[in-house]
Order: sequence, then C-alpha cells, then structure tokens
Amino acid sequence: MKSLYVTSVDNYSGKTAVCLGLGKRFQSDGYRVGYLKPISLQPWLIEGHMADGDAVFVKDNLGLDAEAWELCPIVITPEFLQNHLHIDNQASMAEKVKNAAATAASGQDILLLEGGATLREGHLIGLPPPDIARLLESHALVIIKYDSDVQLLDDILNVSIRFGERLAGVLINRVPAQAAPFVNQSAVPYLEKQGITILGALPDSRSLTHLTVEDLVHALNANVLTHYYRPQAVIESLTVGAMTAETALSRMRRQSHKAVITGGDRTDIQLAALETSTTCMVLTGNLHPSPLVVKTAEEFGVAVLLVRENTMEAVGRIEKIYGKTRLRQTAKLRQFMTLMEKNLDFERLYRQVGLKP
Repeated sequence: MKSLYVTSVDNYSGKTAVCLGLGKRFQSDGYRVGYLKPISLQPWLIEGHMADGDAVFVKDNLGLDAEAWELCPIVITPEFLQNHLHIDNQASMAEKVKNAAATAASGQDILLLEGGATLREGHLIGLPPPDIARLLESHALVIIKYDSDVQLLDDILNVSIRFGERLAGVLINRVPAQAAPFVNQSAVPYLEKQGITILGALPDSRSLTHLTVEDLVHALNANVLTHYYRPQAVIESLTVGAMTAETALSRMRRQSHKAVITGGDRTDIQLAALETSTTCMVLTGNLHPSPLVVKTAEEFGVAVLLVRENTMEAVGRIEKIYGKTRLRQTAKLRQFMTLMEKNLDFERLYRQVGLKP
C-alpha cells in the first residue's frame, strides 16, 4: 500500500483542495483511495465525536465509508492541551496515528494523508510533519504558496532539507501572472538542478478563494434578516464601517461585490453601503437595524446578516477563513481540478509514489 503525505509551510496553501483533487484523479484511474488527517487544530463536534471539518468534506466528496471522527485521530482541543501539558504521552500519540493510518489504509491502493498547515505544527505532541512522514513511511508532497521570489526558493530549499528522501516533490500554488516567468523559467530549472522535484505550478485563481454569503452565515452563525438570500453570491472584498458615513461612502465606492461589517445601530453606514456595490451586510452587536434598512436591502438584493459578536470579534472570525480555497460549490471543484490537470505532472507524481499512471 502506498501513501502520500500532503503538507505545506504556510496557512491556506490549498492542502485540502489538493488532497481532494488527487483523490478524485486516483479514483478516476481506478485506484482505491483512503484518507486520514493525523492532527487537527480545528475541532468540529459531530454526532458527539470530535472530528475535523476538512476531513468531513473530503470524506463526503470521495465517498469514503469511514466515520468522520475516524479520519482524524488527534484533535487538539483546549481540554486536550491541558491534559497533554501534565501527562507525557507522546509515545501514545505516535501509536495512535500509526493505528489510525493502518485502519484508513486497509483495503486501499493509496492513502492520502493531510498534514499540518505549517512545519511548526505538531511539535507539541512530538509529531511535526517531517516526523509523521517518516513514522508512516510515506512519500511527502509539499505545497508552497507563492509570496515572493526569494521566499519561494528559501521555502523549497528548506523543505528539501527537512523531508530529505521522503520528499516526492513540491507543488507551487497561487502563482500570480506577473511572477509566472520567473517561477517557470528561472526558479524551477534552478531547483531541479538541486535535485528537488517540482511537480507543477498552479496559477493564482482569486475566484477559488472568494467568500460567499453562505460562508459568512456559517462562520458567524449569523441570522439572515432579509427574505432575499443568495447563498452562493460572491464576496470579493471586506470593509469595516467604523468611520463617518462620508468617509465610509468614499471607501465603499472603490470596492465592488463587498461585505460591509458594521454595528447594527449604524444606520448611516448601512444606507451608505446600499448606495454602492454590496453583496451583503454583517450587522454586529445583535442590534437589529432600522426596518428601512432591511426594506431597502430587499429591494437592492443585498443580504443582511445579524450576529451577536461586536465588530472586531466578527472581523476576527472572518479573517480565520478569508483566503482559504473553498470547493463547496461543484463549479469551483471542477475549476480547481482543471487547474491541477493542466499544471500538475501526474505521470511524474505516480512514478514518485510507485503507482502506474
């Protein structure tokens, strides 16, 4: 049985999306695919069990039979942390991961392992990403999100040292158009000469990371006040209405398809937002807006969401999901898979992990 450990050096690099894309491709080529996320920092309670939201999403889309909580053996909650700090159980953590991996791999041709968001993750329990790859004798595919030319090269060279012979290859993600010539003509040839396999470079696609109104409703546990509600309406930018209405209007006119986050009592900001290209408004403090605002929003097709948090708390929760690739929509999943088909060398990847293309 083969296994591929997909990890990254930075948050929101596209690990879950890549795992799902790889899983779909493997399945279409006739391979039986298993999946496991050894460690989760994002607890999600489901049917009385701690699970991981990304693992649930992959399970559903790959049609896996395992229960959601079986796909993530270690979920780090505040209670887990307190217990772990007083009990030395690192050996048991490694054994727990090995047992879960053996179960997830049973009857499969290849096991996809979704790793940490950064190479720092997992040190607390003695299982950082390179150690998990070695523990499970897995090949590693590391995703590097492009930020700058120097950062890209430093990150990849560092990954090569950290993973050593376990590194099957690197996938560069979110390469902006202006950086593509450097990446493809200079960086990739240089890295290949260093003995590092570059499996592909995916272009930046902002449409894959745009939030939708539904994303905000779920992230904020918001109450939708308007009857008019398009869950998949796209949010391209965010603005916080904490200034004068005149200043806010000047700023909001420069942004299109935005979400405006402001206090429920700021009728002036709310009406100003409705004069511009606004997808939805997030009203904070559990303060209901004027009926005039709701009526006008209905007329303009703008969703109005009400949340209990104050404005800064709401912004903090949104920032945790902002910039993360979202494939909940079928069209977005197809779009990402098309990007992978065009830009990832699957034949080379198959050879690296010992599968027949």
